[in-house]
Amino acid sequence: MSELSLLKKIGPGMYLLPQNEGMRVPGLVVGTDALFEQGDMQEPLNQVRNVAHLPGIVGYSIAMPDIHWGYGFPIGGVAAMEVESGVISPGGVGYDINCGVRLAIVPVPFKEFSSVLKNTLLKTLFQLIPSGVGKEHRGTGGLSDSDYRALIEKGAGWSVEQGYGFEADLAHTESHGLIEGGCLDVLSPTAKERGRRQLGSVGSGNHFIEIGEVQKIFLPETAQAWGVEVGQTYVLIHSGSRGFGHQICQDTLDEFVGKGFAKGLPDKQLVAAPIKSPEGQRYFMAMAAAANFAFNNRQQLLHMVRLAFKKVCQVEPAHIRLIYDVCHNIAKFERHLVKGKPQLLCVHRKGATRAFGPGAAELAPLFRATGQPVLVPGDMGRASHLMVGLGNPLTWCSSCHGAGRARSRVKSFKAWKGRDPVEHMHKQGVQVMAASFDTIAEEMPDAYKNVDEVVEAVQEAGLANKVARLRPHLVLKG
Repeated sequence: MSELSLLKKIGPGMYLLPQNEGMRVPGLVVGTDALFEQGDMQEPLNQVRNVAHLPGIVGYSIAMPDIHWGYGFPIGGVAAMEVESGVISPGGVGYDINCGVRLAIVPVPFKEFSSVLKNTLLKTLFQLIPSGVGKEHRGTGGLSDSDYRALIEKGAGWSVEQGYGFEADLAHTESHGLIEGGCLDVLSPTAKERGRRQLGSVGSGNHFIEIGEVQKIFLPETAQAWGVEVGQTYVLIHSGSRGFGHQICQDTLDEFVGKGFAKGLPDKQLVAAPIKSPEGQRYFMAMAAAANFAFNNRQQLLHMVRLAFKKVCQVEPAHIRLIYDVCHNIAKFERHLVKGKPQLLCVHRKGATRAFGPGAAELAPLFRATGQPVLVPGDMGRASHLMVGLGNPLTWCSSCHGAGRARSRVKSFKAWKGRDPVEHMHKQGVQVMAASFDTIAEEMPDAYKNVDEVVEAVQEAGLANKVARLRPHLVLKG
């Protein structure tokens, strides 16, 4: 019997995966019947079951509508652990620690830029910003140990101090761009060396910089509060901690497996250490270091985008406003209600986005009034979405993080063999540049679920509401 056939609808957009032997909690899957048919659900749902075996898990093992197979946890997975009895799992965060997205608004209608300016802008970004596997920031000797330590301890505030952006950017960044507790001293020399020259680079795979126009507004009052209007130019940046975070994840997995922490788990990729153990504490410090690196990375990428708009379009950097920056690969300590009582939990979000609702104390005053912005990039041919969090307690105030893959990179590449994906996208009104032709073929729109359907499922389930639909036109791929 397939896992899909066992799902039982328990409410709008929500399905229960029943508990079986070994599962400490049931599974909770957000989605629709139509979305479940867009990709292979068997393995991801097996992973939802596996996550439910982890010690200290509370509530549900959760999957978002963009769920697909990942390392240990499914991508689109959420799990909260009790701090005293629970564990912290590198597979519940992912290799690209604090991979995330930031959205900025340019105060010029997209249609006012000529085709020549748009083409020049994309080429300028490609020249300014390194992209691709292993690519480093050009023209730099890399971070000194003192700078490394400062950015890890200060988060994105360090980049602002160095002139890469503005103080207002920090209030519009999740956790103000800082995860407390990051420590350089717990990292391997290999990890430090891998990240030393990669600050201010996009990376590879599905990472990108996307420019387009705000196509449609769904919640006028919220959009107005955030200064978002139909026709405006937007910039969406998707990147993370690069080789730095990847090495930290691998180092920790090797250590945890070597110490026997995978014993008794249905999948050793779930290997996890008790949160209170020395190993668990060291991983959190290392993860926080990578998270703060990623916040700085996206801060510096936005700075370079601002410079490109200034050079090509004469738009002042200060006029390009950051709407928000969100993490979608992270484990964070948050206080939530458990059986009616507030409790500190370690919330793993792997390919999932925090979606605090109105009144959340951590948010800046603007977002405390409206709820937190939730950024949902789709694919480069259809759309991305801006949503607002509703603070749903069933998912520990979490939402989806994107469209989710419908087929693998290998299958997508094969499907486009012998065809010109760049020309195809151009006919759709989208200019694409990338370090590798293969990347474009792997990232074509038909490799992804329909993001419009994903956000509809999120809204139906009461996790977040749609604010605006964003239409891509210029895309720099990793």
